[in-house]
Amino acid sequence: MRKTKAKKRHVLPDPKFNDILVTRFVNNMMYSGKKETSYGIFYQALDIVQQKTQQDGLETWKKALSNVTPSVEVRSRRVGGATFQIPTEIRPERRVSMAMKWLIDYSRNRNEKSMENKLAGEIISAAKEEGAAFKKKEDIHKMAEANKAFSHFRF
Repeated sequence: MRKTKAKKRHVLPDPKFNDILVTRFVNNMMYSGKKETSYGIFYQALDIVQQKTQQDGLETWKKALSNVTPSVEVRSRRVGGATFQIPTEIRPERRVSMAMKWLIDYSRNRNEKSMENKLAGEIISAAKEEGAAFKKKEDIHKMAEANKAFSHFRF
């Protein structure tokens, strides 16, 4: 255990939309420190989203992110030799980071040609409340609902 708590690192807003959430998303998507490449992929994906849906790309992305954001998760806890899945609330910072990681992971696993198209497709489907990232959120909520009986074991 640490003696002092680690300081929160604050990220700068992105150059195009002046939004901190965009920078966090790009940082999660980045490989090997290639931030410019990551920004390029993100901005092109938003352009593709705007062309396909005829709506603002950033607003669609934010809607997709909020649709994928979970509110509860299950955590394993041993009680008297048995392991229980206990539903717990998620703190806001972790909610957003989980949603971002799911959007990125499931867009990487899609079958389109480029990462821009994959990300755009996942954003569009998440905004419509479908797609793999949204399904992941639904599965986690179902699991928490199924294990609601063990919520009294929470610490």
